[in-house]
Amino acid sequence: MEAQWVAKRAMLRHLASLHPEWTRSQLAAALGASVSFVKKWLKRFRETDPHDLHVLFSRARARHTPPPPPDLRLVQRIIEIRMAPPENLQRTPGPRTILYYLKRDADLAAQGIVAPRSTRTIWKILRKLGLILDPAERTHKPLEPCEPLQEVQTDFKDITTVPPDPQGKRQHMIETLNFVDAGTSILLSAQPHDDFHAETALDAVITFLRTYGLPAMLTFDRDPRWVGSASGRDFPSPFRRFLLCLGIQPNVCPPQRPDKNAYVERYHRSYNQECLQIHRPTTLQEVREVTERFMQHYNYERPHQGRSCKDQPPRVAFPTLPKLPAVPETIDPDRWLQSIHGHAFVRRIGSDGCVEVDEEPYYIKQALAGQYVVLLVNAPEKLFEVYQDTTLIKHVPIKGLHGEVLPFDRYVTLIKQEARSEQRRQMMSGRSFRQLRLWA
Repeated sequence: MEAQWVAKRAMLRHLASLHPEWTRSQLAAALGASVSFVKKWLKRFRETDPHDLHVLFSRARARHTPPPPPDLRLVQRIIEIRMAPPENLQRTPGPRTILYYLKRDADLAAQGIVAPRSTRTIWKILRKLGLILDPAERTHKPLEPCEPLQEVQTDFKDITTVPPDPQGKRQHMIETLNFVDAGTSILLSAQPHDDFHAETALDAVITFLRTYGLPAMLTFDRDPRWVGSASGRDFPSPFRRFLLCLGIQPNVCPPQRPDKNAYVERYHRSYNQECLQIHRPTTLQEVREVTERFMQHYNYERPHQGRSCKDQPPRVAFPTLPKLPAVPETIDPDRWLQSIHGHAFVRRIGSDGCVEVDEEPYYIKQALAGQYVVLLVNAPEKLFEVYQDTTLIKHVPIKGLHGEVLPFDRYVTLIKQEARSEQRRQMMSGRSFRQLRLWA
């Protein structure tokens, strides 16, 4: 690039000596350059020997000497503003705020100290003094690869193309519950429904388990339909108890961490962009039709760029899947208690001598009213060990347990009833909260 500029400057000097009567505009038009370019270099040519070739080269703009250090009084004032913010500022000021105060500082102005022109100088001073720390280096750690059907991720996808409820009483008109295998990126199941709540969501999971068997882990977010009410209960929700009784590890994502459910979240993006926004279904039947077609396309035709598929459709990369354990014929409905063995619940004894755990009352001792006790879960014995300070004062059986092995279908009926009760409890809690707000 510099060679082209040198040639253009040499041509300008030649034209200026050959046609001294030409104006700057004429020289600029002949060179195909700007008038300011011609003006600047004609001035340099007049200041040097006509045969000097060095003038044709660019002049370095870098400093030949280091910049002078900032005034120590200015540095001291920057430290004072940073450590003790003026004018009742209730936060640590940054470089821009410090520059604002420096420009208004009467003492510095009286001493003839000029504030920096930009925040870069202030930032350098603060960084050198250790008053601004460099952000920690973020290292990307890839997820550990899973074996096929080792972990299944599930989540709801709202079908936004469906018109909303005219009365505005429902947030999600139609949703699709998707199941994606983290080891192969295969879309295992997609179940559209127009009324997903705790019971119907549980029923969809049961349908999936009957089809594919029992994976080692099922990952899901903190949707109330999975984990219960936002306030939480002492014992796991009906859905989590159901998984634990089947030997499936429920993996609940932390709040605001969709990356922990990355495979199904990434599928939702493709599903939305390549299916819903293209076909724009407006009814449940249309959603089922386009979802079924896209599921076939996604699994067998669409190249997947994930590391497990290597630019092949998931079902092409993994034509066969391992066989998972089938749903058992009988089940221990109290097996979930092992997951909270050793958990402790601190309670204050009421005036009636009772405490409440998971909305069930337990009588301790009326003479201890107003005092605190600890109820320690003993899962093998299916009871609470009640401690006051370090003294064991009582054993109480845990309520709500079945105490016998049940046929799977019978257990499914019971757990659906519990999910229905949980849903009703959430609705009543929400209504009570809204009523209290109206009374407030």
